[in-house]
Parts: sequence; C-alpha cells; structure tokens
Amino acid sequence: MSTPAPAQGETPSVMSFIKAHLRDYVLLIALIAIMVFFQFTTNGTLFMPVNLTNIILQNSYIIVMALGMLLIIIAGHIDLSVGSLSGFIGGVAALLLTGTMPFLKDASLPFKFDAFSTGLICLALGAAIGAVQGYFVAYYKIPAFIVTLAGMLIFRGLELQVLGGASVGPFPTLFQGLSNGYVPDIFGGSMGGAPFNILAVVVGVLIAAALIYFNMKSRRAQLAHGLADEPQQIFWGRNVLIAVAFVGFCWLMAYYKGLPNVLVVMGVLVALFIFITTRTTFGRRIYALGGNEKATKLSGINTERLTFQIFTIMGALSALGGMIYAARLNVATPKAGQGLELDVIAACFIGGAAVTGGVGKVMGAVIGAFIIGVMNNGMSILGVDIGWQFVIKGAVLMLAVFLDVYYKNKR
Repeated sequence: MSTPAPAQGETPSVMSFIKAHLRDYVLLIALIAIMVFFQFTTNGTLFMPVNLTNIILQNSYIIVMALGMLLIIIAGHIDLSVGSLSGFIGGVAALLLTGTMPFLKDASLPFKFDAFSTGLICLALGAAIGAVQGYFVAYYKIPAFIVTLAGMLIFRGLELQVLGGASVGPFPTLFQGLSNGYVPDIFGGSMGGAPFNILAVVVGVLIAAALIYFNMKSRRAQLAHGLADEPQQIFWGRNVLIAVAFVGFCWLMAYYKGLPNVLVVMGVLVALFIFITTRTTFGRRIYALGGNEKATKLSGINTERLTFQIFTIMGALSALGGMIYAARLNVATPKAGQGLELDVIAACFIGGAAVTGGVGKVMGAVIGAFIIGVMNNGMSILGVDIGWQFVIKGAVLMLAVFLDVYYKNKR
C-alpha cells in the first residue's frame, strides 16, 4: 500500500520523505561510503591534507567542464569534443605564452603573450568553436553526436599539428598559479609551530554559516506559503552535515597550503551555475528544451538560439578546463585531454542527469565528478591495475544509468 500524500501545508513523516526523495540522497551516501571505504583501505592516506589537495587539483578541470556538459545533456544533446578541444586550447595557450611555433620548425611569434591576455584569447577561441558546433546542431539540425564526434577528431588532429608532436613549456608563474597556486593566508597563522592557514578555516566557517542562513530563509518562506515538504529533522540533519563537511574540509586543507586558487574558481562557477539552473528563465528554458523540444518551441521560445548558447558556454568551459590542465602540468602535451570527455560525461550521468534530457542538477554533477575522482585516487593508492580501473568506472557508470531508467519506469 502506498503512503498517502500529506495535505497541503502538512510536513510528511521522515520515512515517507526519505522514500520519496531516495534518489536525491543515494548519490551523497554513495560518495560518503566510497570515501570511508578508501580511507580505511589506504590506511588513512585518502584524508591526508596533501592528498585531498591532489584530488581537488586532479578533478578541477573535470568539474569545470561537467558544468557545461550538464547543460548540454539537460537540453537533450551530447558533446564528445570537450576532451580534444581542451587539449587543443591548452596547446594554443602554450604557444602564446612561450612564443614558439613547433609546427613551423624554428619559427617563433614576434612576442610572448602575458597570462591574462592568453586567458582571454583562449576563452574567446573556445567559445567561438563551441558556437560553430552549436550553429550546426541548432540551425542545420545535425545530431550533436555527429557534429561533436567530428569536432573530437578535428581538434585532436589540430592539437598534434599545433604542438608539432612535442611538449611545449614551461609557463610563467602567474599562469601556473591558475592551477598550482594557493590563496595566501592574510592572518599568517600557525599551529604547534607548523604553518596553519587560518584563512581557509575562516572561509569554511563563513560558507557554512551562509548556507545555513539562506536555507533557513528559504524554509521560512516555504512554511509561510505551506510549501515545505521536508521534515524538520531532515532539514537540520542535512544542514549540520553540510556545515561540518565544509568546516572539516577547510580545516584539513589549512594543514597543507590552504585553499587552491582553482578551488576558488571552481566554487564560483558552481555557485553561478546553480543560480542559472534554479533561479533564471534561461535555466528553466534549458530544462523545458530537454523535456519536450516541440512544446518548448510552440510556447514561443527560440530553441535554436538556446541550443547555440549552451554549446558556446560549453566551448568556453572546455577552454578553461584545458588551461587549468596545462597549468597544472606546466607543459602542454600532444596527449592532453585524451579520453577526458568520458570522465566529464560520466560525472553528469553518475550525478543523476537523465539520458533522455530534461533532468539533472549541478550539485549532482559535482558529486558525480568527485565519485570518479575519489575512485581514481583511491585505486591508484592501492595499486589497482589501470585496466581494472577502467572496468570499475564503466560498471559504476552503467549502474548509475540503470538506476536512472529503473526509477523513471517505476513512476
């Protein structure tokens, strides 16, 4: 017998709420379980500050690109070119920063570009490439799978040609700081005679306090209109858990070098995309497009322009991801970005995005990326063969898609 739905303004019981929202919590529970498993199997290595920092650095570009990929998938499309495009843009950034042109033998540029100019040029180039692909998908109705598959081959070839088959680097310190730099501690803290980044802890406490404040404000508004369906126990348990996680994470980071610059960039982008997908007309139209394109078009929305815009955003984020990747390695390599599109797409699907479009959340994609990242890191520490790592990640992706289809068919 199914549990009767609560009347309007009546908060459901804890168990009925959990059953109704089980899919939303399974992902977070899975991430926690995976982290606890590897924490024990690696003898505590996983939660060491230096290793947590490595996980952030190793997955930052995946999360950045997953934000754009989520919009693409919600709209009912796919982009297979993001890995190759990011590698190509990383190569272009290397040429601009070093002033070299390996594809022309001993030729060189008249002058080197600074890190800021290089960043702007690469972002513009990535957005332009994304716009071209989006134009073919939106206005010529060529399936995105075909357009971006062609793009994957084109940009993989261009990357090899631009770099001349060689690695190009190193880069200026300012550009490296995009991925390898850290926010300086203005307090100059220490603990037990060892450096301790007080600013990282302060930021963690402020973020936790801000999240609780805005969640309470939102809940009061829901209660005032009789729309709150989350039991008070679940609400406070969820908020306390999030607050403890933020403060605990920043506390651990403070023992190493503090907050990486790329974490700040990633955090700003995540907050921006959460706002776009939940609070803007543009975001709501993307969900409508993926849910029913024909109905969306009949309602007066320019679906072609919308598709064009999200592919342009994806191109810019691919460029940013490519620069972060290159900055982390301090060199652009011909193999950069190879296979990266698989991790980006997997992060979105593992994070709950629907294969058929119209469904997906930003935090789901972020958690999905961290699930992949923690698994990669933990299996590497344990010395799991690379072949089995691919097998395990593929099985996790298949399970995530199966659960998505299974729960959808049960409705």
